[in-house]
Amino acid sequence: MKKAIAVLGSAVGSPEEKELMLCHELGKEIAEHGFILLTGACPGFPLEAARGAKQANGIVVGISPALNYEMHVREWNYPTKEFDSILFPGIGKGRNLILVRSADAVVVLGGRMGTLNEFTIAFEEGKLIGVLSGIRGIGEHLEQIVQWAKKDTGSKIIRSPNAKELVELLEKEIH
Repeated sequence: MKKAIAVLGSAVGSPEEKELMLCHELGKEIAEHGFILLTGACPGFPLEAARGAKQANGIVVGISPALNYEMHVREWNYPTKEFDSILFPGIGKGRNLILVRSADAVVVLGGRMGTLNEFTIAFEEGKLIGVLSGIRGIGEHLEQIVQWAKKDTGSKIIRSPNAKELVELLEKEIH
């Protein structure tokens, strides 16, 4: 059975071109290493990673905060074409728990409060956490947050500015 990596990150904002390129490369590397890419089925950095995975013929699954497809598209204005499947658990942002628990590892791409929520779930669950450096947001401060929290959950954080290196390091830990 294929392992899955969840990509967590900013759905809104004004990304720089180099940040989008890093996200795209990450998705491509995830697919080329044989992992399923999971996201919150949202725009932004996770969508760019999904595009990279699809370019490499990877499998992309989204877990939407919407109740159904119609709400996902019409009310949330969220993407669909980059996904092989989108799940609609109908629990809003509570889908973060499903997203993180469904993954063998997570990767943080920048992010804001929603990404911080996903990170804290992953950390509390003892997940393997990758951080792709060079993307503005909460991802640049995770080690400080963990140090401040003074809690050992067994979670491991791996950081790299290089998408290929990050996925290879995660792959070694997963297998």
